[in-house]
Amino acid sequence: MNTFFPNKDETVNNLKIHIETSYESNRLLPSNNVDSYLHDFEDICYEEGEKDRESSRTFEDQIYEVIEVENYDDTQLPPFSWKKLWLFTGPGILMSIAFLDPGNIEGDLQAGAIAGYSLLWLLLWSTIMGLLIQLLSARVGVATGKHLAELCREEYPTWARILLWIMAEVAVISADIQEVVGTAIAIQILSNGFFPLWASVVITTADCFVIFFLESYGVRKMEAAFAIMVATMALSFAYMFVDAKPNGKDLLVGVIVPKLSSRSIQQAVGIFGCVITPHNVFLHSALVQSRKVDINKTNQVQEALNYFSIESSIALLISFLINLFVTTVFAKGFYGTNKATIVGLENAGQYLEEKYGGGFLPILYIWGIGLLAAGQSSTITGTYAGQFIMSGFLDIQLNEWLRAVITRGFAIIPTMILAIIFDTSDGAMDVMNEWLNVLQSTQIPFSLIPLFTMVAKDHVMGVFKIGPTLEKLAWLVVAIVMVINSYVLLDFYNNMINGLLSKLVFCMISAAYIAFIIYLIVREGFGSHYLSLLCKRSSETQL
Repeated sequence: MNTFFPNKDETVNNLKIHIETSYESNRLLPSNNVDSYLHDFEDICYEEGEKDRESSRTFEDQIYEVIEVENYDDTQLPPFSWKKLWLFTGPGILMSIAFLDPGNIEGDLQAGAIAGYSLLWLLLWSTIMGLLIQLLSARVGVATGKHLAELCREEYPTWARILLWIMAEVAVISADIQEVVGTAIAIQILSNGFFPLWASVVITTADCFVIFFLESYGVRKMEAAFAIMVATMALSFAYMFVDAKPNGKDLLVGVIVPKLSSRSIQQAVGIFGCVITPHNVFLHSALVQSRKVDINKTNQVQEALNYFSIESSIALLISFLINLFVTTVFAKGFYGTNKATIVGLENAGQYLEEKYGGGFLPILYIWGIGLLAAGQSSTITGTYAGQFIMSGFLDIQLNEWLRAVITRGFAIIPTMILAIIFDTSDGAMDVMNEWLNVLQSTQIPFSLIPLFTMVAKDHVMGVFKIGPTLEKLAWLVVAIVMVINSYVLLDFYNNMINGLLSKLVFCMISAAYIAFIIYLIVREGFGSHYLSLLCKRSSETQL
């Protein structure tokens, strides 16, 4: 008698979940193979006394029948499964890292030091808006099987596509400079200043090779590595949060009650510009394609969107908490002090040590570990985003190593120059970081407008086109971005532009910037619909 499998029917029921998981792994993650599992299972059957090949084949047919019944019904959405959620978990983790890069950390600590707890509500709502944007980005990637840069190449004329590519590269480079500098500062802290800033920048260039090392072990291994880095950030900054003992009531009021003073407008703009990251919109639409989803099967696409929505929401909840930890630590330690306006990424570790002391776990090194995890993870994902942007917009088929080196060079060369120049001036690097945040904020429309245009097109999205309510909400986000950018441009003009020639050049560039945005809105998107309605009503009035 077969003692290993005493009852075939019972065995089918007991292994049903395992087989379903194996099948889903095979469908979503190519590295797993259910056929290999079944072959091993058949060998076990023989070893345990199965009578003949026909018997074992019948058992295998039963298993495949279970799989087909559970997974091949195109008319019904499968029930929720925690194991399937686990299989879909990963892209959201990589996406959330852009919400935790050193530029964000810089914005968080300055918002806390200068505005106290009063901007926590803005951090919450900008994260919620960021979630909406990222969910729409994932929607485009899953429903079309193409990422946003590829769709832009197909939908826009050549001149507009090239301009969009340039703007996307500017956003990647500006973010990457912050990420490399943040990593370099962390290396300085953890090495007790042994490495100068420029040498630490050189060390961080190795991350373009880390991508391929991780990818060679499979996408799940790479995602696990990033999950570890996010966990490292969470633990480090949570420890600092507990150690600082912030005021719970003030923190809660800051999250719930909107407040904005004239003194904290620049920090508010910085928070918004940091959280909504242009290159991350392109990245997320590509990351979701690491799971194999048949875009011709509506239930598979909808199921994928459901799971990606859950995992992205969880990932951004964690990123919000990490950003909140950083903001509140600096609010508690430096708000209202004479150091509030001078604390920045470059000197934050020193000031934290002076404020909170050493102890069993010196806060300086806890800060350095968290900053290193934020910088290293974000530099890798920045390189990843740059690869998708370049290949998508330009349709250039390059060796992955060469493409990574080119993408990395765009950021490393200007970063090296800036590190050598600004490292001689205390606080100058922090000023540079602030303006890089502003630069990224001005690039947001060139990722959001194409995204909202694509996700509302019938011929692009099919049945997964967003409805009118969600479309209006999405374009409301664009309107908010434009208001913020108007403030940024006016502030820059009033405070930084001197001389008639400089003002003339600035006005010309601003006019071209605004004209391109108007073109993108009116061409095929939300704006064209309402412009046509306005023209129609005008003509009817004249008649």
